[in-house]
Amino acid sequence: MIAFVPKPPTLSLNIPILSDFLSFYNLSQLHPFTTSANSQPPDAASLATRILSSTNLSTILHSPTIQWTPDLVNRTLKSLWNHGPKAVQFFNTLLYNPNFTPHTSSFDHAIDIATRLKDYRTTWSLVARMRSLQVGPTHKTFAIITERYVSSGKADRAVKVFLSMHEHGCSQDLNSFNTLLDVLCKAKRVEKAYDLFKLFRGKFKADIVSYNIIANGWCLVKRTNMALEVLEKMIKSGLSPNLKTYNIILNGYFKSGQIKEAWEFFLEMKRRKCEIDVFTYTTLVHGFGVSGEVARARKVFSEMVKNGVLPSVPTYNALIQVLCKKDSVENAILVFDEMVRKGYVPNTITYNLVIRGLCHVGEMGRAMALFERMKLDGSDPNVQTYNVMIRYFCDSGEIEKGLDIFEQMSKSGCLPNLDTYNVLISSMFVRKKSEELLVAGRLLIEMVDRGFVPRKFTFNQVLNGLLLTGNQEFAKRILRLQSTSGHVPRRIKM
Repeated sequence: MIAFVPKPPTLSLNIPILSDFLSFYNLSQLHPFTTSANSQPPDAASLATRILSSTNLSTILHSPTIQWTPDLVNRTLKSLWNHGPKAVQFFNTLLYNPNFTPHTSSFDHAIDIATRLKDYRTTWSLVARMRSLQVGPTHKTFAIITERYVSSGKADRAVKVFLSMHEHGCSQDLNSFNTLLDVLCKAKRVEKAYDLFKLFRGKFKADIVSYNIIANGWCLVKRTNMALEVLEKMIKSGLSPNLKTYNIILNGYFKSGQIKEAWEFFLEMKRRKCEIDVFTYTTLVHGFGVSGEVARARKVFSEMVKNGVLPSVPTYNALIQVLCKKDSVENAILVFDEMVRKGYVPNTITYNLVIRGLCHVGEMGRAMALFERMKLDGSDPNVQTYNVMIRYFCDSGEIEKGLDIFEQMSKSGCLPNLDTYNVLISSMFVRKKSEELLVAGRLLIEMVDRGFVPRKFTFNQVLNGLLLTGNQEFAKRILRLQSTSGHVPRRIKM
């Protein structure tokens, strides 16, 4: 067994009680950056700290001691990613600095943030500014905008943006067409993508990438018959399916639960002398495993090596995921040991799978030990890693430990997402303690400050909790915040 298994470690918590967390987490210090602002030259993290605390951005941005190179601007925008409104304000203010020469990549970062915030007026103002400065917009710029529109449920608007690209000085081409199809398909708007494909495939001379995108889209929504129809149209158009095409169809059968058809399709691939690759075998391992046929998944894993195809880290990940979900986490750990012993380097996904598996069976100590080992091994935990640890600690009633993980997350520079805040805020209401409800309120304020839009239920939950525990003044602040976030505030007698 590996080193993290035998003995659960003793956690060294920096904030053992909630009163300490309240002190650490005061309203004037909601931001995780701690780098000194006096370091020369300033780094992106320290600049982000100064920008977040500043009431006059021009003083910082026009400082003669700071050379705003494209790289520094981009890194600063990334540091401000979860403080969206401030990031947009920073970039708009910087544009008025006569010594700053904007770069296309910086505009793209700012546009991505603005569109994520659904601040479309700023988005198109930046696009117009790009054009006036002759630094864009480019195909990448429009790919960012269309993806954000689709992800926010505005697929029709995304299509209009694509069709109007030329009006902004950027003509449509096959790559931009394929990008739009891909964005729509991944958002499961496959019918719209297919309609566009049929309408414009002649104009843009659809290639095998175009056909593969549409086939994969149909597979994502479990309509393998339509994917096969696309395959047939591809052949009729004079294009030859490649291995990726066949892998897409194979994966589609598994996603649809058509296990028998998937195996027959694989055998047909072999009969046609297709060059079976590691992705094909990984698809088989995952497909059989998820359907509950763990023994068959293991058999395929063993046979691929005999057939001269070495497993990749994603192949091991597929098997580990299957074992965690359908077998046992202990067997998954044995596979983890094996891959390390054979010289493979587990990635963040590998660690996340085993950590989640350990958490699911209540082995929080071992999960925490693997979490620490992950950092020592050079695999930085991502937001999914932290969210799993926070969720399971909070669900098991160990809220202080969940908050400790959240503090570590902030100090590491890993940005929380909407799920992080929702889990933490909900957990603050389990014991209904006054100090915990104060934390919920402060998390809600930070959440909005970082550009997230809480649900109306979340606002009302926090408001009710603060009122019931006598925190009327803080409740008034939340009420004002609710009105500025697009929600109609409640009428409450304080």
